[in-house]
Amino acid sequence: MESALNSGDTAWVLTSAALVLIMIPGLAFFYGGMVRVKSVLNMLMMVMGALFIVGILWVAFGYSVAFGGDPESSPLFGSFTEFAWLNGLMTDDPQSALPVMAFVAFQAMFACITVGLIAGAVADRMKFSAWMVFAAIWATLVYFPVAHWVWASGGWIFQLGVIDFAGGTAVHINAGIAGLALAIVVGKRVGWPRTAMKPHNLPLVMIGAGLLWFGWFGFNAGSALAANNTSAVVFVNTFVATCAAALAWLLVEKLRDGHATSLGAASGVVAGLVAITPSCSAVDPIGAIIIGVAAGVLCALAVGLKYKFKYDDSLDVVGVHLVGGLVGTLLIGLFATAAAPAGVDGLFYGGGLDQLGKQTIGAFAVLGYSLVIALIIGFVLKATMGVRIPADDEVSGIDRALHAEFGYELGDTGGGGVFAGVGQSAARKSEEG
Repeated sequence: MESALNSGDTAWVLTSAALVLIMIPGLAFFYGGMVRVKSVLNMLMMVMGALFIVGILWVAFGYSVAFGGDPESSPLFGSFTEFAWLNGLMTDDPQSALPVMAFVAFQAMFACITVGLIAGAVADRMKFSAWMVFAAIWATLVYFPVAHWVWASGGWIFQLGVIDFAGGTAVHINAGIAGLALAIVVGKRVGWPRTAMKPHNLPLVMIGAGLLWFGWFGFNAGSALAANNTSAVVFVNTFVATCAAALAWLLVEKLRDGHATSLGAASGVVAGLVAITPSCSAVDPIGAIIIGVAAGVLCALAVGLKYKFKYDDSLDVVGVHLVGGLVGTLLIGLFATAAAPAGVDGLFYGGGLDQLGKQTIGAFAVLGYSLVIALIIGFVLKATMGVRIPADDEVSGIDRALHAEFGYELGDTGGGGVFAGVGQSAARKSEEG
């Protein structure tokens, strides 16, 4: 039998998987630049640690839970065992245009970065060990099942007809509300909000935002799973919405504060990317610009809510990812057009309120589920292993306390390799002796 494999589509999906992978260190840089100098390494470690552990869980059972099971009888989750350790998925299917393992690799990156997004809400103060345990449990109980709801053909949100092309509900709303829950459990940073906690490295923030934008074309356009018209439309919508969001955020800053900042530009970029993620296949470029503007304005305003409601979301995961995800998901119900690849009309294109109702159900179902489970996981960990580093260690610096390292070694304190710290310790003991 002649193989149906499409080498162009396969190459695009594998390239997109690599693009999403580079978003993860991009996220680490974006977050890392925003924390204080004494916390930068811990922030990088939390994001990369999520990559390490979720990557293993995805292969062990995550893919099976998300995309296994009988489509006719699995509305909530797939199977822990059907594709455990990717059993049976390495054989070439002559009837498939895309190798299953290419899809496995692509979706693995989504799982890893979704968990990493949560870390920004608890920067500076959470035990690394507790974070890694939380990441593993939350991925298992929340992300894998929600991915099944949204993207598996048997998932109940998919069956309902909710449009979430690349992760407004499954990724951003899901991670954003989990970040809020974990921030509540862990508590406020020492000195917040009285003490100024400014970003220590804004060039690093901009580099991170640039890597995120670059990789996001794989995130969104790659979700077409083919090098086709849909991926091209999605690419353009992703680009133009992000431009609009960045401009809108900067305008809000200028009107409100008198200055347009580099941090605001980087944050606007991410807000636009978040909002266009669910909607990029459902709107035309004009709709994408409107969604970008809405995200830029609303997210710029939403990051101040933590001061009003007294929750310490360190790096504005709630204001950018939760709010941005809700904006992009709900506005599909207003600005979707049948001329776009998704082929659905929203309210403003004569489609009535039907799609808006579906989008609302999907968004708030994921929000409620993730919030409850994240709170439960957080409080259980708090009662058992503890989730917070000691206040003295937080003040002196989490990098030094947990990792025995510093982000920047200046002057004659730098140099050496992996064993430099061991050598320095031995030298000190020799001098004391």
